[in-house]
Amino acid sequence: MLPRDVISAGPLILRPPVESDAPAIAEACGDAVTGRFLPGLPRPYSLDDAREEVKRAAVRWEDGGAAFAITRDGRYAGAVWVSPPDRWETAELGFLVAPWARGAGVAATAARAVTDWLFDRGVRRVELQAEVENVAALLAAYRAGFVEEGRRRDAMRLRDGRWADLVTFARLRGEEGARTEPYLPFFPGGELNDGVVRLAPLVVEDAADFHRMLAEPSVAAYSVGPIRSLEENERRCRYTGYWWVSGQRIELAIRDAASGGFAGHLQLMEIAPPLGQAMIGYSLLPGFRGRGFMTRAVRLLVDWAFAATPLHRIVAGTDSGNLASQAVLERAGFQREGLHRQLLPRPDGTRGDDVHWAVLRPS
Repeated sequence: MLPRDVISAGPLILRPPVESDAPAIAEACGDAVTGRFLPGLPRPYSLDDAREEVKRAAVRWEDGGAAFAITRDGRYAGAVWVSPPDRWETAELGFLVAPWARGAGVAATAARAVTDWLFDRGVRRVELQAEVENVAALLAAYRAGFVEEGRRRDAMRLRDGRWADLVTFARLRGEEGARTEPYLPFFPGGELNDGVVRLAPLVVEDAADFHRMLAEPSVAAYSVGPIRSLEENERRCRYTGYWWVSGQRIELAIRDAASGGFAGHLQLMEIAPPLGQAMIGYSLLPGFRGRGFMTRAVRLLVDWAFAATPLHRIVAGTDSGNLASQAVLERAGFQREGLHRQLLPRPDGTRGDDVHWAVLRPS
């Protein structure tokens, strides 16, 4: 049985919830973002629902788990709950942050503090799961010292009936649990814009345009791998935030800055932190070609990468027959470094030579 303690964590005080928290709980749980990622909450969420939640929190304690209200400066800021430890001394932790407390590191601070508290009380392993599109929760898990252990596909059903993937994390007693910041920081303001092209994360609303672009013959001719279904490309778009915050890759939509229209795709992938190296890849819809869009997009991304990340080299590969792509790289400051013979499989079953390019961090 876990004791009903009060935990102090910097500016936060974590304590068992009380009846007077109910109005704030109702407001926090009635928020659209909270409801999006906690589909089990009633809709609409009422004050009576909040009062019942306070009662359930007391039952959670009696059953061997824990339930804390997070407060900051005396105001309710969210909640952390813990399942009763199982026979292997493993407990699962979850959290929510009220809208008025977001963006201040509340979730990471509270999750770390409760996890450390659990370790001090004999728990050996603490698990945490976050929906793959819940970037704020993913970031909080890394910052709270949790280690990503994998993904559970179609593990949770959302309010709209769609099945969603969960990313699983854990901390073990005795581990350092170092706070981890993303290797690839987010764009300031969420995008890069030079007045002609705009780079923003690929979102699920882009999936149809993205799918259409990949199927366009002049794009498909130089693509590696099969053309995927629209459903598969929608899933890819839903992973954009997870890939970014976990440091695996950046998937961007290239947009016409004037109209906002989808023009193409640009990615930073194959991130190798020990080498300080990453690779770019790109495609553009035919209607936007011949206007310098891709050169501008590549320059925007490369300039940002050298200014905001530890990357030292950015490389690219082009089919030897793709002269337009090679011209983009030359205009963007890349230099040809070599040739990989018969590396690239082509749709007709032949193989093309790969011309390798690189640009280095300015000295």
